[in-house]
Amino acid sequence: MSMFKYAESGRRTDIQSLGGSADMRGWRAMMLVVTGVSLTASCGLGAAIHAAVIPQEQLVGTWTSPAGTSLTFSKEHTFTGTGFDKVKAMADCAHPEKLSTGRWAFYVSPEGDGIIVPDETATRGNDLELSFIEDPACTVWVYLYGDFGDTEDPSMCPTQDPDEGCPQNGYMKKSKVGTRS
Repeated sequence: MSMFKYAESGRRTDIQSLGGSADMRGWRAMMLVVTGVSLTASCGLGAAIHAAVIPQEQLVGTWTSPAGTSLTFSKEHTFTGTGFDKVKAMADCAHPEKLSTGRWAFYVSPEGDGIIVPDETATRGNDLELSFIEDPACTVWVYLYGDFGDTEDPSMCPTQDPDEGCPQNGYMKKSKVGTRS
């Protein structure tokens, strides 16, 4: 007996015998597609959703982590710091425990094509590069996070991949005291 004969005879069609109607099948399929797209997109966009674009004035000052890392940024695009051996993203750098000074720059897309490069003339951003005077081959990507883009109280994460984030004690917050530089 064909599907049409089932329908003509008043018997349940295969869709109805599975506990739903044709409308429900369409709804279920749509939900599966939406869920799949959401999960796929969230892996790549998780960091973007929480990105905090902050101005240079807000970056300048001292940032610390519970792990003991400290970074002090100046408006002249230099930084000093301690505790870099505690930063997972610096594992590939030679002797991170000896690193203490360098230069910083926000990443920008000068051509607007999505290809980003560090640029010391940029005055705001949601990620930046640290390059160390003691080891010019050592550069670290630092991502600025905020709860859904909140720029009032952002966190900083030196990372190799912003989707991975930092270990819980690796996130850095701006110190309330001594923020002038």
